[in-house]
Amino acid sequence: MRNIKLYNGVEMPKLGFGVYQVAPEQTESVVAEALGAGYRHLDTAAAYFNETQVGNGIRQSGVPREEIFLVTKLWLNAASYEGAKAQFERSLNRLQTDYLDLYLIHQPYGDVHGAWRAMEELYEAGRIKAIGVSNFHGDRLVDLTEFNRIKPMVNQIEINPFHQQIGEVNFMQANGIVAEAWGSFAEGKYDFFNNPVLTEIGKKYGKTAGQTAIRWLYQRNVVSLVKTVRPERMKENLAVTDFELSAEDMLQISTLDTGISALATTMPTFFSHRDPNFSKWMAAWKAWDI
Repeated sequence: MRNIKLYNGVEMPKLGFGVYQVAPEQTESVVAEALGAGYRHLDTAAAYFNETQVGNGIRQSGVPREEIFLVTKLWLNAASYEGAKAQFERSLNRLQTDYLDLYLIHQPYGDVHGAWRAMEELYEAGRIKAIGVSNFHGDRLVDLTEFNRIKPMVNQIEINPFHQQIGEVNFMQANGIVAEAWGSFAEGKYDFFNNPVLTEIGKKYGKTAGQTAIRWLYQRNVVSLVKTVRPERMKENLAVTDFELSAEDMLQISTLDTGISALATTMPTFFSHRDPNFSKWMAAWKAWDI
């Protein structure tokens, strides 16, 4: 099964290509290359400052728009009812499309309820096929669900072998919300691509540590995002549907969980959305004019 069905019936590819921290001058060619390699799920955001180049890359690729599952995200500066409506239009213009397959609230800050009501309306008008959030803990998902009409269909959070988010993933899946992983390779921390557990498991199947990690997410029914600017890696990361990890393999990978964000290995108080210091730091980025 290469797609996962959202609770509204929309099908989402289980493996996506992300463009976070891909330089704008590289993005157009990288997106075209990724689509040429076979990716049909593209993930960007207003705050990545490369939506225009993603749109250009789609046009350059020659792949029909209707074959692509296109995702972007609402940034903090527009986290309100009117702000969301306006930034949505700007994102569409930059992406050179008249609809989105999935629109996410990027961070759980600001007037997310107002923004969500705007997104509900855009969804009901047929301008977005699915709506969701990113970086929301379970309590914030409940808050958004209980005080609005439409439940999020997707929540994109950090998930990788070193930060497995078992409780969060179980909660989402029990409530019909698809879990999507950013940071699938733990941002390269923990010497990820040479990790002995991942490499030894991979060797049994003729696969790399990265492919093993993607397959681990795949078997957990978690959508994964990968990013690379190297064409050979693009193809390698897609080659994960021709093998299956055993129960023993999955158990071994479970022992790698540290319970903390990979980003916290270099920034000790970083990346807990429940940390008031992090929340204050993040709030400063609402000044971006996107």
